This record gives sequence, structure tokens and C-alpha cells, in this order.
Amino acid sequence: MHDATGAERARRLIERVLTPSGRSDVPPFMVMDVMAAAERIEAAGGQVIHLEVGQPAASAPRSAIDAAHAALQHGRIDYTSALGIAALRERIAQHYREAYGCAVDAGRVVVTTGSSGAFILAFLAMFEPGDRVAVTVPGYPPYRHILTALGCEPVLIETHGEARHALTGEALLAAHRKAPLKGVLVASPGNPTGTMMTRAALTELMEVAEREGIRFISDEIYHGLDYAFPAVSAAELSPNAVVINSFSKYFCMTGWRVGWMVVPEALVRPIERLQQNLAISVPTLSQIAAAAAFDGRAEMELVKRGYEENRQILITGLPQAGLREFLPADGAFYLYADVSRFTQDSFAFAQRMLQEAHVAATPGVDFDPVHGRSFVRFSYARSAADMHEAVARITGWLGLQTALHG
Repeated sequence: MHDATGAERARRLIERVLTPSGRSDVPPFMVMDVMAAAERIEAAGGQVIHLEVGQPAASAPRSAIDAAHAALQHGRIDYTSALGIAALRERIAQHYREAYGCAVDAGRVVVTTGSSGAFILAFLAMFEPGDRVAVTVPGYPPYRHILTALGCEPVLIETHGEARHALTGEALLAAHRKAPLKGVLVASPGNPTGTMMTRAALTELMEVAEREGIRFISDEIYHGLDYAFPAVSAAELSPNAVVINSFSKYFCMTGWRVGWMVVPEALVRPIERLQQNLAISVPTLSQIAAAAAFDGRAEMELVKRGYEENRQILITGLPQAGLREFLPADGAFYLYADVSRFTQDSFAFAQRMLQEAHVAATPGVDFDPVHGRSFVRFSYARSAADMHEAVARITGWLGLQTALHG
């Protein structure tokens, strides 16, 4: 009896010791769960069309791959400066001059472990636990999940069609008046919507934020993938904004995990100290490849044209399948489709479509906990053949659902 009691006490003690922290209790990023479920179907012999994850089918530019090969053959792969290789930081600054006609000092550029690493560094450097930070819905889920894990309060602001699903200064002010905001984060082109902010809309929003003392973060990871009109960088409009970008999307370098930030001078040293302690430095090989990636822009423009073709295949094909309403696909490589004609449970809808039609897509509740129940995000970053096959499968599957259930 004594031994059993001692064993029980030990078991309870171990359970307490191993209890996860409260800050780790964030929702999953559902797109990764969908991808894992698709991989299980493929492991069993099924053929899945992947429209769930924002991952280009194309590989990194040849220039980036060649630079990585040369570095492996001829050089040591050591730590770098916490802020990044000087040549890469200079090349990113040059990119702002070439793409936007905007002067950015290379000293304000910080190389990061993808855009994800940039969000962590930015939030840690800019906000205290308890600070309220505005993000839009529908929007990229890790914004709010990372903020929550760091002890901040994400403030969800719903966007609307009349503003082309862009955050307005009026909506930002309304949220700020309820309780003061310390920051706001916006993305253009957006994920999952693919919608973009005009220069006038971005300028107005940034002016309101600056006037109210609200720190501004611009996620520009889909810049370069713009179809309706050229994307505008917040770096053009104010030196006080934090701009986040990555080589993952336009340059097709998702797994290389390298991104960057342009930050106000006052944040350079604090972010450098954080990077020194959290990561030491970004993987050297990825930085070398990233610097060379800018020489592959002609190759990447061909890839972009492929996305435009894919976009048209879905815009034409999905209405024939019964999915007739979706948000304007101005940029990125997503179509955010209204599925309310068929369901009010986008998670169950996506599960069934994966299991029965072997088409993987992401439920809208990942991006919008309230209204996302009526939406599904389709990524058109794969091949044109995949888009045609996906449309055929979805058309057949939804036709069968209609016949069975009316």
C-alpha cells in the first residue's frame, strides 16, 4: 500500500513537471494538418492534388542553386553576423532601389529565418506582454498565434468587400478607441484572400497609425506576385514602418528558410541582440543562395506567368463546379472561395473533399474563426495540369454531393 501511494505521488509529480506551458496552448496551423493528412493518403497509394499549402511547384532560381553548390565545394559554412551576411543585406537594399525606387540603408536590413523568424523578432522587439496588436481577419493564422504565445493580445479586425478586404484607417481608429493599440500588422497581397491595398489605402492607414502612435508592420512576403496592379512597399512611405519579406514565395525558396526585415534604425541593435541569443545567425548556405537568387528574376517571372495561367483556370473552372463566389485574386497565389452553398462547416467540407476527391485545400476557419466557416482557400502555386485535374475532381465530387443530398 505504501509503495502504491509513493508510485502514485511520483506519477502525479511527473505529470505536473511535464505539463505544457499555458503559452504553448495555441491553435494548430490547420494547413499543416491538412498537408499531413494528404501525405497519409499518398503513403497509402492515393494521388492527391495539393491546393492546400502556399508552396510553389517550381524550384529555387538556378543562380541560387549554383551559388549553394559552389559554397559547399569551395568554402566553409560557418556562423555569420547575427544581422546577416553583408553582401546579402546590400543586395536586399539594392532590391528596394530597383523595385520601388526607394532608398533603404543596408544597415536597416536584418536577415531572418524566413518571415516566421522575422515576426518573432519584430514582436519581441516592439511589444510588451499584454500589448494589444491589431491583425485583420481573414488573415494568416500564425500572426495571432505567435502574438498569443508571446503574451500579447491579438485584436481581430474584420475586413469588408467595400474596402476590397483592406484594413481602413477608420476601422483601425475604432479598435484603438475601444482600448489602446500598440501595433498593427497588415499584408498586401493578402493571405488567404489574394487581395491588395492600393497606394492610397496603404498611405491613409499608415498615416492614421503614425498619428495615433500605433507601430506599423507590413508583411510583404507576396510582393512580386501582383497581377491587378504593382504592390506598394511600406518602406516607400515611412522609415518608421517594419517591413517583413521572404525568399519563400516569389523566389520559390520555402525550405531554405531565409527572409528579411527592414526596420527603423532604433530597432536594429535590439533585434540584433535578440537574434544573437535566439538563433545566433540564419543558415549560411541559405544566405549565400538568397543573395544569388536576385540574379534569377527572369526565371521567376516565367514562374509568375504560370501562376497567372493557374489563376485563370480556377477562376473559370470553379464556377462550373458550383463555387461561383470568391474574393478578388489581385496577387499572391490564392483563391478564397465561398462554399456556403454547400456547407457552413468549411473544416468538414475540406476533410471530405480530401478523403473523397483527393483534393487538398485549407478550411477558412484557419484564417477567420467566425466567418471562415463559409470559405475554403485554394492555392494555385502548383502546375497547370494540377489545376485542370483539381477542377475536374471538384466538379465531379460536388456534382455527386448535389445529386445525393439535393
